[in-house]
Amino acid sequence: MEKKLGFIGAGNMAKAMMGGILKNEILLPEDVIASDLYQPGLERMKEELGIAVTTDNQEVVKKAEVVVLSVKPQFYAAVIEEIREVVSEGQIIVTIAPGQTLEHLQELFGKPVKIVRTMPNTPALVGEGITGVCKNELVTEEELSYICRIFSGFGKAEVLSEKLMDVVVSVSGSSPAYVFLFIEAMADAAVADGMPRAQAYKFAAQAVYGSAKMVLETGKHPGELKDMVCSPGGTTIEAVRVLEEKGFRSSVIEAMKACVKVAKELGKK
Repeated sequence: MEKKLGFIGAGNMAKAMMGGILKNEILLPEDVIASDLYQPGLERMKEELGIAVTTDNQEVVKKAEVVVLSVKPQFYAAVIEEIREVVSEGQIIVTIAPGQTLEHLQELFGKPVKIVRTMPNTPALVGEGITGVCKNELVTEEELSYICRIFSGFGKAEVLSEKLMDVVVSVSGSSPAYVFLFIEAMADAAVADGMPRAQAYKFAAQAVYGSAKMVLETGKHPGELKDMVCSPGGTTIEAVRVLEEKGFRSSVIEAMKACVKVAKELGKK
């Protein structure tokens, strides 16, 4: 039996998640309700998706069996204080914010609550997201599988230990920004060499998309795929040499380590 799904916070990520869930018919519009303070945005969502909407967060909790807290991390404490009295022991609370540990969330609720912590990313907007998922001890394996099925509506979902959730932030949650920066830089270089900008973005983005697909579908090591492109004395190996000389690989690693550090610090606030 499908569970009614509620969202507290109806921003871009929530809309992407709902859109994928409904498009793939994991749930029907009448099974979804969302709340937000921004009334015009709610009305657009109601019109576009056909879901129920409200400005009352408690109403979402009273009507949904699974509640997604899709607000920014700094608002978690206030939202949980508002809803905790109406959260029942049978409900599942799903979070999508970095740094909010299961232990900290349990303390905010002040009572035993089933909590699933997740970290989705913005490619959910085009149905190609990937979400890291972990749970507390009150959530059953069957319930966890249900949550993963919901999150597979807009991409893929992977269960892992909570200690890796900050790593998920760096490798998938924040990483689309690094990829967009890379695409922009490649396009800028192509423009500098005379290619029209719109065409440059298309070539650069498709190259990244196709390369990612090769990693996922061939099962080959990225280094092996790189070697396939690098002919002896050719253009590609020279480009790779310059990237290594400029610290490309090290820069990516250091950026991701900085991302993890901030995620861990968020969890201490």
